[in-house]
Amino acid sequence: MKKNYLNYLRDGKALSFHQQILLTLQLSFPAILAQLTSVVMQYIDASMVGHLGANASASIGLMTSTTWLFGGLILAINAGFTVQISQSIGAKKEREARSILKHGFCAVLIAGFIFALLGALISPFLPIWLGGSPEICSKASQYFFIYIISMPIIILAQYAGSSLQASGNMRVPSIVNILICFLDVVFNWFFIFLLNLGVIGAAIGTVLAEFVGAVILLYILLFKSKMLRLQPKERFSFNQIYFTRAFKIGSPVAFEQIIMGSAYVLLTRIVAPLGSIAVAAHSFAITAESFCYMPGYGIESASMTIVGQTVGANRKDLAKRLGWLSIILAMIIMAGSGLFLYFGSPFMMKLLTSDTHIQQLGIKVLQLEAFAEPMYAASIVASGVFRGAGDTFIPSMMSFISMWAVRLTLAYIMAPIYGLFGIWLAMFIELNFRGIIFLIRMFSGKWLQKKV
Repeated sequence: MKKNYLNYLRDGKALSFHQQILLTLQLSFPAILAQLTSVVMQYIDASMVGHLGANASASIGLMTSTTWLFGGLILAINAGFTVQISQSIGAKKEREARSILKHGFCAVLIAGFIFALLGALISPFLPIWLGGSPEICSKASQYFFIYIISMPIIILAQYAGSSLQASGNMRVPSIVNILICFLDVVFNWFFIFLLNLGVIGAAIGTVLAEFVGAVILLYILLFKSKMLRLQPKERFSFNQIYFTRAFKIGSPVAFEQIIMGSAYVLLTRIVAPLGSIAVAAHSFAITAESFCYMPGYGIESASMTIVGQTVGANRKDLAKRLGWLSIILAMIIMAGSGLFLYFGSPFMMKLLTSDTHIQQLGIKVLQLEAFAEPMYAASIVASGVFRGAGDTFIPSMMSFISMWAVRLTLAYIMAPIYGLFGIWLAMFIELNFRGIIFLIRMFSGKWLQKKV
């Protein structure tokens, strides 16, 4: 029977180095598998749209940065509550964790409806603001509108999954995420090709897959979770302190996600004048690269849970060691996936599009980006470690400086000279810079001085 080393943490038991490695691997691998499966499904998804032509690909690619921006805000709201849940469970205060969970549901539902309304209002104008060409703006607007009005469903699904992860259950959210990806492909095939809805069909398929995932995750969280399921005798009692803590944790994350998301939007604005080929190549290259960095995000999810519960159990020295183990594991895995990206980029681009011009441009930028993956891994997982400890303000400032002072400045300068390659060269430099400054903060140990 597999041992639950999170119980060792909560009970104050000693963990050998071997057991620390096993704990990190046990929580990381389900999330890594889910992320990799997600990428495979995205490949298939993008390939479906890619075969509709460059304009169809560009219409979705144009909106990607904006959907990331809204996704980042969801992450911030989730973090505000799930970090508290994780630390409460680590301190063996499960009733408090369930109360925090309920307060979080109120917050994410309100946010979901606000995002949906705001997004619906700007959807007719957004592609024009982003610099999209006339031939892609109409489809891009329709795609974004369908996606954004489903925001309450999307935010509920992500909050439920994040809450389960905060409790230490990485397996179920990972399995459901794999199911969502599979359903996304099935629904997209049905709506894109069978009903001949094209780009609009891609949006509908994604929304339906998210809806199924939300229902499953909410059922498991509220009725099956050992620690977080509803208890009939526990009535909801409003407590302002949970919202105050959530704001303290989540607002720096929201700021980080806004500045990162808006930077991606501005980057899209820099790419857009280069033409549909460049926009499509940029979008496909991001999809292809995600095969490399998604394992990092899987480990980041695990590190938030591990560090959050360890800090909650007041075992800060162990939290630091486990944080480093998570970072080193991610750097090793993403160094290997970077090599795969370098040599496999021709095959990956051929899977995504049949347009040879898009393929050639995508291969060129991907082979450059392959060498940034280890440092990218360091920044991704260190961010999860810091959030688990409740340290969000300084890392958000670091991300702001890295993204705006380094990436966007260099991209703006180099795009007119080197085209899309210049933009990705700016990304390459910035990812390495960000990894270095995050490792410096990790070494300092100051992130452990925060208190939720």
